[in-house]
Amino acid sequence: MKSNVYVANLARKIKTMKVRGAGEIARRAVEALKITAQYSKASNIKDLILELETAAQILLRTRPTAVSLPNGIRYVMHRVRDAATRTSDLTAIRETAIQSANEFIENSKTAVEKIGRIGSKRIVDGEVIMTHCNSSSAIAIIKSSKMEGKRISVIATESRPFWQGKLTARALDRLGIPVMYIVDSAMRFFMNEVDKVVVGADAVAANGAVINKIGTSLMALAAHESRTQFLVAAETYKFSPETMIGELVEIEERDPTEVLSRTEQRRLKMIRVRNPSFDVTPPEYVDAIITERGVIPPQAAILILQELFGKIPPEELIEYHAVPTVEE
Repeated sequence: MKSNVYVANLARKIKTMKVRGAGEIARRAVEALKITAQYSKASNIKDLILELETAAQILLRTRPTAVSLPNGIRYVMHRVRDAATRTSDLTAIRETAIQSANEFIENSKTAVEKIGRIGSKRIVDGEVIMTHCNSSSAIAIIKSSKMEGKRISVIATESRPFWQGKLTARALDRLGIPVMYIVDSAMRFFMNEVDKVVVGADAVAANGAVINKIGTSLMALAAHESRTQFLVAAETYKFSPETMIGELVEIEERDPTEVLSRTEQRRLKMIRVRNPSFDVTPPEYVDAIITERGVIPPQAAILILQELFGKIPPEELIEYHAVPTVEE
């Protein structure tokens, strides 16, 4: 398959949520850059970088809220551009793109495992954990806790309209962990039975605010009200560097037909459907963010961002900022 066809097909799968989850989206996008570099017919560095940039822009338009996607692309392209300032060897630039992609993919996978081990230290034997949507990092914490011999149970929300909570419930069931599966609107009803809330993140802003599946902020509010610890599991590549220079994380709104069919919408003439995929949880409702580098308070997010992205020029941060979703 030609690399441009592969990129277009992947972009379609990400946009329609056949490929989902911030980490998986980032890994697949970076893999697409790797394939673009591997099969490029470019005869010079300028054309190779142009091919990679074109693929990057197509992928950036798919899920504007998933910060992991532009961060993955930035990880590869920053190294490619830096290498291009030091060598005129086309093969070396191609290898830089491939090696950088492999590094990001491997680091992202090991990050989840590390988060699981670090986060499990916050879970106590006999606790009830509530989670929302389908986060590989949150599941890793629960899995590690189970493997350490802790007797835990989980309350998982269904996470409409895509019911990602079913994926979480199935994964936990395979691990032999008791799960209570509830409708999203019941999260407050059951919160007093919960010892800790553990959720993932699609993005973390410089001020420590967490952007995650719609309903997360309501869960955080309910946890805050009942004095239940609210923990966020997030790989550092989900931290948004653009927020350091004043950009806002765009909240994606998806097709209304995910909520009401076109037939129903035609019949209900006065109905307007809104379908935001994410919401923002204020940092004051977050007790801790568990990363592969350790546990930090939300206020320390800016320090992680400065360490990871402080040397990247602001114009490059903006260039790989996720742009609004458009039809390809």
